[in-house]
Amino acid sequence: MSLQTIARRYASALADIAVERKEEARVQQEIDMWAGVIEGFPQLREVFGNPTIPYDQKRKVLEELINKTRIGETSASFLRVLLKNQRLGQLKQVAERLGLILDERAGVVGAKVITARPIPEEIKTLLSETLTSTVGRRVRLSFATDESIIGGVVTQIGSTIFDGSVQGQLERLANDMVNR
Repeated sequence: MSLQTIARRYASALADIAVERKEEARVQQEIDMWAGVIEGFPQLREVFGNPTIPYDQKRKVLEELINKTRIGETSASFLRVLLKNQRLGQLKQVAERLGLILDERAGVVGAKVITARPIPEEIKTLLSETLTSTVGRRVRLSFATDESIIGGVVTQIGSTIFDGSVQGQLERLANDMVNR
């Protein structure tokens, strides 16, 4: 079974429970935080992913961390299930898929905005409002910078890319000149 299929199944099951308990935001935040912790500490990833370390030792480490982070019971139970099924190493992929599933169920669409330099908050707000009215759904924006685009904005919503970058305009101009 592929990693994406596994991530989708676990994320979908967690989303069902989170929605039922009305804990979507909390669970998403906790699972994201845990995915970051496991990705950020290679030793921790090694402990949970190493088949030679006994399950009881892994469980003790997990329980200590759960107690220290004081996460909700829904998230804690989910982490225990992942550990038991030897899937804690895939938590990052599950967290990403969970975000997509919860957004989809809430009618929110994700969009990635790339600019050459960081943009001010008021421009981010205006961009969010414009995309929301264009798409007809609430939009959750993530921002990134890439100096190679020179200027302008590249926006990706799902598989659709709106390239308003200087680099993109130059490439289109070059293609037009070659195709004449």
